[in-house]
Amino acid sequence: MIIDAHAHVNAPPELYAYQAALMSSRGAHGQGSAGVTDAALKEWGERTLATMDGVGTDLQLISPRPFHCGHSMRPAKTVHWWTSAVNDVIARQAALFPGRLAGVAGLPQAYGESAADWVGALEEAVTQLGMVGCVLNPDPSEGTGHVPPLGDPFWYPLYEKLVELDVPALIHSGSCLNDRETYSEHFVTEESIAILTLLNSEVFLRYPTLKIIVAHGGGSVPYQIGRWRAARAHPKLRLGHVLKDESFDESLRRLWFDTVLHNPGSLELLIKTVGADRCLFGTERPGSGTAPDPVTGHDFDDIRPVVEGFGFLSEAEKAAILAGNAQSLFKLTPTAG
Repeated sequence: MIIDAHAHVNAPPELYAYQAALMSSRGAHGQGSAGVTDAALKEWGERTLATMDGVGTDLQLISPRPFHCGHSMRPAKTVHWWTSAVNDVIARQAALFPGRLAGVAGLPQAYGESAADWVGALEEAVTQLGMVGCVLNPDPSEGTGHVPPLGDPFWYPLYEKLVELDVPALIHSGSCLNDRETYSEHFVTEESIAILTLLNSEVFLRYPTLKIIVAHGGGSVPYQIGRWRAARAHPKLRLGHVLKDESFDESLRRLWFDTVLHNPGSLELLIKTVGADRCLFGTERPGSGTAPDPVTGHDFDDIRPVVEGFGFLSEAEKAAILAGNAQSLFKLTPTAG
């Protein structure tokens, strides 16, 4: 069994034409409908399955494409309408391919709103649409403004609902409108910030069962871990830290991480740093990593052979990364996983 825990929906162009209409009209013509047919969803879903079959993936968890989330769109109602349309498409497409696709919801994180404004959409996605988790954008401003860090009480209503529903959130930023950064640079930075702010806060003391997955192998944190280990151990910096009885490595294992790293050395570092039991197989395929590596002949996002080729992992650890950890974390039944 191979479960890809980080992938995004393949949807027909009608869905994105709907977003363009919302953005250009600023919602003046009402919510309307994306008008995406089941036949179109089946056609595009079959493209996804063909990609999965090409690399031996059994089940893919599909979420909104982050650069289309549009959390900085105005007015806020257009963000809610757009997110609702995307979640509907994901849920319908997943229902067309039971056991092969499962939905991970987007949240209507309109910049300027409270996190309490998004919990209703999360509950609806899980209890009515059958979604198994959600994507959480740490920066709904999309690089244009200030958003409280994930350790701030601003986010507590969302954490409370995640705990209540017992579903995980995948940390993944959306688009970036700041000219200083590209889209890819922005999400790596946001994932790094997310880890450090969460682990320097009371979040996991207040919500010890909160399930947070950090995309793309934790951003820069595993690579820069020596600095954070030193900060936690420093006699002056450690004083008063809410998790001062834990090493940084122990705190890091409160989180989960996906394997969307397109370099074997980086992936090896991640697994050896956080442990095989905290890593979930993910590829984001098809995506920016779907390009041939001239050295290996495989696409950069064909990560399964990399995991299977790691001699330092036992067969049980490989199975946990490739399926077991995701199956447990997302509560996937054997028939759906």
